[in-house]
Amino acid sequence: MENEGGDSTKARTDADEDDDDQPMLSSQALDALKEYLSEQNQSPSGSTGSGITLVAEDWRLSQFWYDTETAEIIAKEVLDLCLSTQSPVAFIACPTLYAYLKYIDGNISAQLLEYDKRFEQYGSDFTFYDYNHPEEIPAALKHAFKVVVADPPYLASEMPSGNDLIHQNPQLLSKECLEKVAQTVDFLAHPTDFRLLLLTGDVQRDRAAELLGLYPCGFRPQHSSKLGNEFRLFTNFDPGKNLGGWDREK
Repeated sequence: MENEGGDSTKARTDADEDDDDQPMLSSQALDALKEYLSEQNQSPSGSTGSGITLVAEDWRLSQFWYDTETAEIIAKEVLDLCLSTQSPVAFIACPTLYAYLKYIDGNISAQLLEYDKRFEQYGSDFTFYDYNHPEEIPAALKHAFKVVVADPPYLASEMPSGNDLIHQNPQLLSKECLEKVAQTVDFLAHPTDFRLLLLTGDVQRDRAAELLGLYPCGFRPQHSSKLGNEFRLFTNFDPGKNLGGWDREK
């Protein structure tokens, strides 16, 4: 569930739920969806142009894949971190980056924590993950990673799909999810030595600093569906020239 931008309500936790429980998108996400669908009519679904084939985005799960340049740049940074720390990497809800990393170097040990079970195709590298239950993760993964990458979905739990707060204050949804994903990061990451990369909206800048001690990088991630909201990459380490360094200016 690479929820890379976009605003939606609670994703279905049961494939057999009634249509009334289908997620509702904000007006911003609907605009992005229209543009995405228009592009889909012009190019093959799932094709990245780099030799990597991804499953089609599922907008009902607020899935919007990175463009090729973004995915390659971040995947190469993750590769360098894995090699320098001699550690596997945990990807939380960002299957594009998992796919690109494995394409660049198939020997790197990586774990994808993901809600979308289509990614079970990755076998033992896949762990089902629902951010509503941030620590329902196999005990073997606890504190097992010195490199963690997260792209929290913009979803709401415990909110009915028709709640006006969802449409008036979408930042509340991403805030709630970020808080829960922070618990997952704490579970997965080495307790004293780890590198964290967080991809989320710029509106989460202050919250990312408060919860996880992160700063935005100069590098600006882009999506293949050209989302309108400003998206940022945050880290708990100064990435230097690779990602444009830290951008501490508001």
